[in-house]
Amino acid sequence: MGRTNQVIRKVRFRRGGPERVKINQTLFLQVASLDEEESKRQYKTRIADVSEENVAVELPIDEKTGRFKRLDVGDQISAHFVTGDGVKNFFETEVVGHRTDVVRLVILRRPDPETITRVQRRTFLRVPATLEIACRLGDHLQFLAVTEDVSGGGISIVCDGHIPIKANDSLHCWLLIHFRSGHIEHVPFKSEVIRIKPLETGKQLAMMRFLDIAGVEQQKIIRYCFERQFEMRK
Repeated sequence: MGRTNQVIRKVRFRRGGPERVKINQTLFLQVASLDEEESKRQYKTRIADVSEENVAVELPIDEKTGRFKRLDVGDQISAHFVTGDGVKNFFETEVVGHRTDVVRLVILRRPDPETITRVQRRTFLRVPATLEIACRLGDHLQFLAVTEDVSGGGISIVCDGHIPIKANDSLHCWLLIHFRSGHIEHVPFKSEVIRIKPLETGKQLAMMRFLDIAGVEQQKIIRYCFERQFEMRK
């Protein structure tokens, strides 16, 4: 699978420009949760105020049910906003408090500008990486593999050649990511096998795209890709 170059760029907070987080801007939120269904829900809110350290937003609304979502201090949030050119800008934050100012507001920690990623035209930076991954095919077959490359849209894995996977198979996967900080994340997702390539070693290369992945989990993979690219340029 070919490399995609320069398709994700860092977004910096700055005066002026369409990429600035600003009052009245719409934010889309996903809340980190052990409940798989809850982690996939997307909520919509509006920025009411921006300070040096925090972003105040209105109570978020579930886009499907129209119900308000209660957020508690400490909740981990994956957020994104869309600029006028249709580009999504992702960042991670957390709830740090509440405030009443005519309406009840939720206070989010303003993210470090260096952690915000700009994703354009649904294409993603792909980097070579050897990460451990556990996969399950159907209800019974489970196996371990390592990644060949990783991107925000899919991955390629190398596994034993005798494992009976084929194109169009759906796999439930758990990817182990080590960040530069020493922090470790287990990223769950569902993927579809696009192509299988036998290798001379007797193993096989499976190229896969994400079928179902929570936004907060996809953001972890995108962040890892940036870290990996930075390491490769040293």
